[in-house]
Amino acid sequence: MSRVKPIAWYTVLIGLSLVFVAPLVWMALTTFKTSSEATRVPPTVFPSEPTTGAFSTLMGNDQTPVLRWFLNSVLAATGQAVLVLAIASMAAYALARLEFRGKKLIFGMIIATLFVPGFVLIIPNFLLVDRLGMLDSLWALIIPGAAGAFGVFFLRQFFLSLPRELEEAAVLEGANSWQIFTRVVLPLSKPALATLAVISFLTNWNDFIWPIYVLFSPEQFTLPPGLAILQGAYTINYPVIMAGALVASIPVLLLFVVAQRYVIEGVSRSGLKG
Repeated sequence: MSRVKPIAWYTVLIGLSLVFVAPLVWMALTTFKTSSEATRVPPTVFPSEPTTGAFSTLMGNDQTPVLRWFLNSVLAATGQAVLVLAIASMAAYALARLEFRGKKLIFGMIIATLFVPGFVLIIPNFLLVDRLGMLDSLWALIIPGAAGAFGVFFLRQFFLSLPRELEEAAVLEGANSWQIFTRVVLPLSKPALATLAVISFLTNWNDFIWPIYVLFSPEQFTLPPGLAILQGAYTINYPVIMAGALVASIPVLLLFVVAQRYVIEGVSRSGLKG
């Protein structure tokens, strides 16, 4: 019996892994098919005549500057992740460790914004970005989401789990609040910071609705709205679309593989103390 349970668990885990991996494998294989083979009934798993025509069409079309969209996505997602870490970490530390009047009220108001649907904020954010002259630029994708409530809540929970004795020892050494924050708290918070950076990066990377509202020039597009252009009104070139999706998914997969250990540790520790 002792051997049956591990085998059953491994069987379930392998089955779940196949459920999640199968669409990615199918997407990768479809990129090497011809358009006619991609729509063949019954469908073929492996391409009968492998071709890289989908990538040639994707990269060689002036109307679809995929490499430019890829660079725009990297810059926008990275810029927002950096700003989120800077703003959320300082706000979270103040709410977790500093004592000031109205702290609980401020934290409650921040948490309340988590219950506001994102679509409600599209028009106010659009007007704000318009007033700041950021329309049709990457700044319109970076600035509005840089002060999200989730990052403040997530890091506050992690900071609360850190032992106060370390900060008290730093105070005895003559460190002020800023020195404690930058030299003691942040180095100990690498798992939580890495987790929040990955979440912020992926949120911006996958955003489709907001870029449509604030970006007008094709060369300013990011990958999600840019790849939508690949879908025609009457015909769909599935290998080309799958090639674009593959280009967009590779950085995400690499980021998760690199940061997986920090993400697991950050999520597990952020809920230890409320």
